Amino acid sequence: MRLTLRWRIGTAFGAAWLLLTGVLAIATWNLAADYMVRQREMSAVRQAEVNVRLVDSSLRSGAEGLDDLLAGLTSDSDSTVFLSRPEGWITAGRRVDPAVLPEPLLALARSGVADTRRLTVERIPVIAVALPVGAGAGVFVELFPLVELERTLRFLGLVLVCGVAAGGLLGFALGAWASKRALRPLTELTGAASRMASGDLRTRLPEHTDRDLSALAAAFNDTAEALEARVLRDARFAGDVSHELRSPLTTMANAAAVLRRRRGELAGTAGRALDLLLSEVDRFERMVVDLLEISRADQEPGDPPGELVDLGELVRNVLEVRAEPVPAVEIETPPPLVQGDRRRLDRIVANLLDNADRYAGGAVRVAVRRRDGRARIEVDDAGPGVPGELRERVFERFARGAQAGQRGQDGGSGLGLALVAQHARRHGGSVRIEDRPGGGARFVVELPEAER
Repeated sequence: MRLTLRWRIGTAFGAAWLLLTGVLAIATWNLAADYMVRQREMSAVRQAEVNVRLVDSSLRSGAEGLDDLLAGLTSDSDSTVFLSRPEGWITAGRRVDPAVLPEPLLALARSGVADTRRLTVERIPVIAVALPVGAGAGVFVELFPLVELERTLRFLGLVLVCGVAAGGLLGFALGAWASKRALRPLTELTGAASRMASGDLRTRLPEHTDRDLSALAAAFNDTAEALEARVLRDARFAGDVSHELRSPLTTMANAAAVLRRRRGELAGTAGRALDLLLSEVDRFERMVVDLLEISRADQEPGDPPGELVDLGELVRNVLEVRAEPVPAVEIETPPPLVQGDRRRLDRIVANLLDNADRYAGGAVRVAVRRRDGRARIEVDDAGPGVPGELRERVFERFARGAQAGQRGQDGGSGLGLALVAQHARRHGGSVRIEDRPGGGARFVVELPEAER
């Protein structure tokens, strides 16, 4: 899955800080470790040189009290002193086999050259300092433990590792914060475009003092104003045309009513032509009414009037005035309430029932319930269902799905479901189509639930 731009920026900042702090930590650890080890070696060499002078002085005076002297030179429980004598090795301090001493170290000391090496003797890190002693080939070796130094270096490494991890997290946090501020105009633009797509044509971006952002905001606002003007102009045109059609339509409807009463006097081709004419007049009348409703909704403000509506009562009222058989009704107790325009909500339910009657064999179930803080109106029909590729298109204007291009007595205008979607959006809700258990389609309208 591809990360979002904000996450990519935050990750890039975190990786950069992790790399930077990692390089600095490695450099710091190497410099500090090298400095401390060298200081410990210098201290060990100086101490060994002082000790070897004491041993040499004791040897010249006859080696009296040599054992006590060597024991006193071991200032640490892990330190060890070796002294090579003709009769063998003398050891003081921690008991260590002289055989563990590397031969090159001893060879250099016998040749009169002091040498220092880091060793691990019986799992303890030490610094071995070998110095020549006496007039012969005597060797003085002292082992200085590095346990405390190793602990210090481990602690320093742990602190640096924690610092690198903290630096990476800090870098990610700074990247997330910076990306949020940098992408705020893009977020505002996305939100504004989404609101416009949902029907709020009054959406505008705030003005910015930054020249680049002000140009973007001005371009978007100009486009939004032009789009709003175009939509309102088209809505006024549709409203004017629909209004102008009302007068001749009224005349046609009255004439059609007279002809319908005289239908028995016409037979054959004339009768069939009259039936076709009457159905088209009825369809034309419904279309004009729907066009007036849509054009009125397009020109009115987006916020519906603040009226508290009981959806259960509203659905019962719509079903009572219908001539078709009443489907099964399921209303949750207590019924959910919504804030909105009662007339538009009534139209939503009526149009869904009309759509089921015309195209899907009638409604078999109407339910009112709540889910996740939203009120739901469900209308199940007895039809074959709606194919997936048509579930969005049927809510477009003049879309009638599989019935497109057909004419008949029950043919619709193609505006009923468009009105349902428009009224649902004006109430902050949505409409969609689901599969009904057992076959058929389920139209679901979700609206924000109001508090009682």
